[in-house]
Amino acid sequence: MKDIKYIAAFSLPVVAIIGLYFKGVYTFLTPVYAFGIIPVLDLLLPIQTENLTAEEADSKLKRKVFDWLLYMNLPVVLALLIYSFIIVSTNVLATYEFIGLFISMGIVLGTNGINVAHELGHRQATNERFIGKALLLPAFYMHFYIEHNFGHHLHAATPEDPATARYNQSVYSFWFTSTVRQYFNAWRIQTKRLENNNQSFLSVKNDMLWYTILQLAYLAVVFMVFGKTVLLFAILSGIGGFIMLETVNYIEHYGLLRHKTKSGRYERVREMHSWNSNHVVGRIVLYELTRHSDHHYKTSKKYQILDCHDESPQMPFGYPTSMVLALMPPLWFKIMNKRVPRDMVSI
Repeated sequence: MKDIKYIAAFSLPVVAIIGLYFKGVYTFLTPVYAFGIIPVLDLLLPIQTENLTAEEADSKLKRKVFDWLLYMNLPVVLALLIYSFIIVSTNVLATYEFIGLFISMGIVLGTNGINVAHELGHRQATNERFIGKALLLPAFYMHFYIEHNFGHHLHAATPEDPATARYNQSVYSFWFTSTVRQYFNAWRIQTKRLENNNQSFLSVKNDMLWYTILQLAYLAVVFMVFGKTVLLFAILSGIGGFIMLETVNYIEHYGLLRHKTKSGRYERVREMHSWNSNHVVGRIVLYELTRHSDHHYKTSKKYQILDCHDESPQMPFGYPTSMVLALMPPLWFKIMNKRVPRDMVSI
């Protein structure tokens, strides 16, 4: 039963379906669940800091159920998207219902979409990376695969990394700087990769070009099949999805800075360069994303065997609660600034 605990991550799409079916005030059930009920559960349940033994980790790596729990997110997200398009196109919704539904869909695209895509994007198998990129498409964040894997993991906790929030930077400022800089960074990385392989901009190897075409094609199909109202819904849902990601990015490395060595290069990424959280519910619904310190320390490790490190800076709350706090900058700064190690503060 412990192996399938991550099926709880599908509770978010289930709650979203309830909102789509019943409409009315239920359209806001997903944000209430994600940022109300889950944080309360995180506060009530005991924090779990235990790590697996070598034998337990080896056993879990051999069980395909952990991989299939990730793969299942693709049909679930796609089915939910289509169902939401049908509901929006065939019902006369009040403005508040429309808002509640695109917020709910954005939460699902951010968690069961981008978050799962992040895990699969680190895999070596082509089919797993394909699923990951497909999950990024409805959030218009396919470039995340390039920037995250070839940019963020190289530059995390440095001023060069757009996905590392500076000390005293608000989440609202970060949404803009991170989104814009990551997109252009992805193009720079792609251009460099093409140049290194003596390939032109119009090469079939230009993934950024393909991502642009596919995302525009997605919007074109939505418009032709469902109309302009659903097109607006799809756009707002996608924006909600990547804002979810950027809010997570904000709390993951907030205020942390790697030191430079005598050679002028940054020290290697270590356990103390990401914020860690062991709050159990957030760990489960986010596929252990909250053990982010170990993920950066050993990028190739699968989510089910990530460890907690004593050296890692610990968040006082789970990731869902921290995301809510981040939306209130004065409160966030009051709680978090004193926890940032003085010798690691990023300016």
